[in-house]
Amino acid sequence: MGVTSAGFDPRDPEAAIETMARAVSNWGRWGADDAVGTLNLIDDAARARAATLVRTGASISLSLPFDMNGPQRGWRRRTNPVHTMLDTGTDAERGSQGFPHGIGGADDVIAMPLQCSTQWDGLGHIFDHGLAWNGRRAGDVVTSDGDLVTGIEHAASLVTGRGVLLDLGRHLRPDTGDLEDGYAITAEDLDCCIAAQGPTSEVATGDIVLVRTGQLTRAKREGWGEYAGGPAPGLSFTTATWMRARDIAAIATDTWGFEVRPNEFDNAFQPLHQVAIPHLGLSIGEMWDLDALAEACAASSCFDFLLTAAPLPITGAVGSPVNPIALL
Repeated sequence: MGVTSAGFDPRDPEAAIETMARAVSNWGRWGADDAVGTLNLIDDAARARAATLVRTGASISLSLPFDMNGPQRGWRRRTNPVHTMLDTGTDAERGSQGFPHGIGGADDVIAMPLQCSTQWDGLGHIFDHGLAWNGRRAGDVVTSDGDLVTGIEHAASLVTGRGVLLDLGRHLRPDTGDLEDGYAITAEDLDCCIAAQGPTSEVATGDIVLVRTGQLTRAKREGWGEYAGGPAPGLSFTTATWMRARDIAAIATDTWGFEVRPNEFDNAFQPLHQVAIPHLGLSIGEMWDLDALAEACAASSCFDFLLTAAPLPITGAVGSPVNPIALL
């Protein structure tokens, strides 16, 4: 099999990644010291415009529950959250907490990988041939002390802006509402979805794009199965040029890995990540629950909204849990 109609040779991911990286690179665009990449595109004016999109005041969480019933299967030691109570109502009833005048309380702790459920990939998460975002050496950026340069804490105040839902599951599969595993969403698919949904789904500079495939809907109905790391619908490798041309600030999907799985090359692992994060400087969200939002948008025929999705300011982290809120 030679070069595909998409313009790359599936036998040669190295060459395709190198070519794509050169075509979409944002290195140096915001200066040599930049730590947030495309989030620079959400400025104060963009946030002010996004605030005008609140039409009804409806608030929708786009997060999965953080509990032991999550999707993780242990790949790379990723587990589901472990929630443990430190103090309980039982302790309070028995007077064993040592507080005066009858006051009691409950405390708890959670242990979890930062990317085990609804989350952002930070700019220190993926490297290309030992290079991190903006052309820095990966070993100078992320060490055993964490991400010393592009830690997720730099994005903590930035991720509020215009969100746009592109419901590819509903658009391409109106009968079922979900795309089959292995379906590669192309730029043409994205543009056709925008045209079908109407002007409120037009994507502009600085927008945060949410792509619903429907895979999470299916997993909630049928069980997690191989949702975490298995076959999935997702963005085609070729959409890197679409994301660069649209100048989006961030993108998130309802899948574990954002891009189509199996990947579009004979022997590859997450090649779109390898371009989008270290070269585009793009923040990527995964495992976002977009179902309630999709229902609300379809009912109102409005697909844009104010979105706030701040990562936790965990110093030096290369990813963060998030509870995204869409305000309609």
